[in-house]
Amino acid sequence: MELESERLKLQEVRWDDLADIHRLHSNPEVDEYNTLGIPKNMEETREVVRPMIDDQKSEKRKTYFWKITTRETEEFIGIAGMNLSLNRFKLGEIYYKLLPSYWGNGYATEVSKTLIRFGFDNLKLHKIEAGVATGNIASMRVLEKSGMTREGLRRKILPIRGEWKDNYHYAIVEDDPMDY
Repeated sequence: MELESERLKLQEVRWDDLADIHRLHSNPEVDEYNTLGIPKNMEETREVVRPMIDDQKSEKRKTYFWKITTRETEEFIGIAGMNLSLNRFKLGEIYYKLLPSYWGNGYATEVSKTLIRFGFDNLKLHKIEAGVATGNIASMRVLEKSGMTREGLRRKILPIRGEWKDNYHYAIVEDDPMDY
């Protein structure tokens, strides 16, 4: 399963992508709003990734997990994913993480729009959601530029470095206006 946008390729993660994913998850700047925490070692990263790679073989997939590379140079710049509800609600939740050296270039918005388009066009979802820590202003802008609407606040739901943090809930439904 490969997705493309103007500047990026999203390819399903394979085991040989593990070192890049570990480098991403080990970055303190990336971890600032991440609930996983920084992995202790490569084996911990492997165990985080394992269920998503295993699900690629499932007949009724509940997760999609992609590495993000630039189309031009094929450099690894991050990961993205979608978790599905697999029920009559036809709901998906998206996420993305980029290496800090690629922040501020519009890549996250490009990824978010690509995931939304995939969810509606290919998976025939009704609604696509995303959560964002209330302090993560940059990610809020990404979701809003992607056409998502802030629907509410989930109080103290994110366990980040031993503290419970608030989370804004964003979503877009299939009949909302989209410019892509």
